Amino acid sequence: MKYKFSIAPMMDWTDRHCRVFHRLMSRRARLYTEMLTTGAVIHGDRARLLGFDASEHPVALQLGGSVPRDLATAATIGEEFGYDEINLNVGCPSDRVKDGRFGACLMAEPALVAEGVAAMKRAVKVPVTVKCRIGIDDQDPEVALDTLARGVIAAGADALVVHARKAWLNGLSPKENRDIPPLDYDRVYRLKAALPDVPVIINGGITSLAEAKQHLAHVDGVMLGRAAYQEPWRLLSVDSELFGEASPHATMKDVFAAMLPYIERQLAEGTRLHSIARHFVGAFHGVPGARAFRRHLAENGVRPGADIDVLRDAIARVDDRAPAAVAA
Repeated sequence: MKYKFSIAPMMDWTDRHCRVFHRLMSRRARLYTEMLTTGAVIHGDRARLLGFDASEHPVALQLGGSVPRDLATAATIGEEFGYDEINLNVGCPSDRVKDGRFGACLMAEPALVAEGVAAMKRAVKVPVTVKCRIGIDDQDPEVALDTLARGVIAAGADALVVHARKAWLNGLSPKENRDIPPLDYDRVYRLKAALPDVPVIINGGITSLAEAKQHLAHVDGVMLGRAAYQEPWRLLSVDSELFGEASPHATMKDVFAAMLPYIERQLAEGTRLHSIARHFVGAFHGVPGARAFRRHLAENGVRPGADIDVLRDAIARVDDRAPAAVAA
């Protein structure tokens, strides 16, 4: 059940402010950090890179890297910071990732990935998981995915998250890799059928909780990516729709009321309002005043010294009487 619903790690998106916002809409969603390289974790400003709010639990740290020793060291640091899971990125297709020998290009080196997983498993007690594609470039997904999956499971991986697309490292940009390669959900279903005892989570192109429910008939969990970020109102129904539990807050205005103290603390520590409010663009859906809300934040949230009143004024532009959007 702990992998039933999660929100994907997304570069430049799922920072600590975004995760606090998402947690206020679902107690049960599993949250993930942006991908951090082993070098950044080992040598960088750990408090800035790894710090998170206690409300975020359960939250996983996603690592990018390929040197088993460094992966083990970074995983240990993550565990010491309090993360509930360490996830290895074997799916990101960006050029920077490829040049650094981590991300999706590692689909071509399943034995090395397995070594990394084994090193992390020896180093930490929290679950170690892998997020991958179904293959890259000219690989046969039937062979490539099975080979990687069986290797990392033998090495001790606790779960697999599979983005149901190939990544084309030669010929497509990272943005194009999110949309152009065709989705092959059946391939992920076949992997789950072949590994009945291993938690398999599906990711890629899933836009609603209705779709999530359909996938859950075949796999153990669903990971929502851009839909969760661009249309966060969908998360208001996760706990009730997928877990049969009451949502933490009934409406988006209730969510903002609960988040204001966090935002005030962050502003007092020197965080700019825009760094937090940029995650709120899609908060209100089909609600009168949503456009005025976005415009007010866009025009005023970026100004030096923008304070909590800017957000309060933006929220006041949304119609109180409007019903909450339903995450269908």
